[in-house]
Amino acid sequence: MFYYFGFGSNMSLRSLRAKSVEPLSSQRAALYGWRLRFNVRHFFRHEGGVGNIERTGAPQDRVLGVLHECPDEALGLLDEAEAYGHGYDRIEVAVEPAGGNRERIAALAYVGMPRFIDDSCRPGQRYLNILLDGAREAALDETYIQFLASHPTHPVSHYPEFSPPPGSHPTFDRHSLAEHPFYTALYGAVFDMSAARPMHDYLKGFLGGKDMTLFHLKRLDSSHADETMDDIRAGRLNQAQRHYLNAYLHEYAREYRYIGHYSYHND
Repeated sequence: MFYYFGFGSNMSLRSLRAKSVEPLSSQRAALYGWRLRFNVRHFFRHEGGVGNIERTGAPQDRVLGVLHECPDEALGLLDEAEAYGHGYDRIEVAVEPAGGNRERIAALAYVGMPRFIDDSCRPGQRYLNILLDGAREAALDETYIQFLASHPTHPVSHYPEFSPPPGSHPTFDRHSLAEHPFYTALYGAVFDMSAARPMHDYLKGFLGGKDMTLFHLKRLDSSHADETMDDIRAGRLNQAQRHYLNAYLHEYAREYRYIGHYSYHND
């Protein structure tokens, strides 16, 4: 068992469950002498920046969040979700649980690594909405919730409907895609990541050989983490889901090379 301090999207239990992490218990907590930032660049540029904490040493500074008590097997899942060793480092901080007992508890937290820090970043509205859901779910201080709600956000990108490039392209399924560790699929399209920029090296292992449609759907701010492959196969997606996936199709095409179609028949 270990304690984990969630200050960003992982304040939300729904967000954690989408990452297959089920805490044993959760409670409000504060980290003093630190401040919240959104200066870790997301892997995909249209998402803006994601959460980070920076030490200030000033006792009046604080980051509010949720202290999760987690089973040991959750550590690997969190490391994978937070791109540990690539986008985020894992450190130990002393947080103060809510409730009057001022005894601090040692907890793990993730902080942005230097090459991903960009102080011009702002959070995307999707990401900020998940933070707000988690903050309200945990009943954090209303002033802090207002601070989150009023934070400037990353400009919204608008995309036309995605169209594959012209020409003849092969069709992949779950089995044939798995044979190509640098290929990934999204919403019926397959992309080759082998020539991706260095910042995406981590994603080659995370996305490679798999269809990521369900992964993305479960990270939409309106998700209840109950989406299934049957929903994708049958086209049971609402407008917000289709809009979200369409944006990612364009961003995948920007970062990677389109190489074919993906069939969900065998999924």
